[in-house]
Amino acid sequence: MTEELLVQNKTVVVPGEPLAEGMGFLPSKGTYRDHEMIRAKRLGLVEIDGKVIKLVPLSGCYMPKTGDVIITQVFDVSFSGWRLDTATAYPAMLGVKDATSDFISRGADLTEYYNLGDNLVVKIINVTSQKLIDVTMKGPGLRKLQGGRIIKVNPNKVPRIIGKQGSMVSMIKFATNCKIIVGQNGLIWIDGTPNEELVAVNTIRMIEHLAHISGLTERVKTYLETQLGKKIEEVPPMEEQAYTPAPHPNYGEGEREHRRPQRYR
Repeated sequence: MTEELLVQNKTVVVPGEPLAEGMGFLPSKGTYRDHEMIRAKRLGLVEIDGKVIKLVPLSGCYMPKTGDVIITQVFDVSFSGWRLDTATAYPAMLGVKDATSDFISRGADLTEYYNLGDNLVVKIINVTSQKLIDVTMKGPGLRKLQGGRIIKVNPNKVPRIIGKQGSMVSMIKFATNCKIIVGQNGLIWIDGTPNEELVAVNTIRMIEHLAHISGLTERVKTYLETQLGKKIEEVPPMEEQAYTPAPHPNYGEGEREHRRPQRYR
């Protein structure tokens, strides 16, 4: 029986494109078996791990999943909690018991904790079949964001922006001295001096634009060294992050995101 790999690792493929032939190869995320052929389900970047073939999607919207850490914004306050804009079609609910370890008495003014327009880093704890989302603020790195700026990227590019075991985002943080939190929903919080923030934003935009190419880490390192005028020798081990790393022209120069609270669109 013939076994043949028909594409190379990191190749961009389109729906229906054959990736491998033979029963020795195993289809994974984003691929399917068609008799003895493995084909792509969608537009994506091929990842080959031994005999396992999967796709990293390059397009599409974020679909909330239990365990994801996302950046949200308060748009409604009720007697039982806060409704949050998740930058998707699906709002989230933060209940009083999941918002803080403090005791909150019945009838208390919840805006004393989180008010309209506040940006929160939360973790998804439940997603129903109707896409009703429950989140919590109890956990490492989950908190209200102060200062900085928030940018929106293609959520399918988030794994590339984070990098393997957080390597890419750690390099950006180390080089620019910025605090950075990457939400799985494609919202990224950046806090530093105006110049440091601008370099970090432009670097992230570059990664988003070039996510499909190989050798991206070295290209990003060179870009940062050029922009900052210094050599990046070694990135120290990554400290605890407010996200769970995913398994695996013009870059917006002069772009400035709003610092005041806003609805994402």
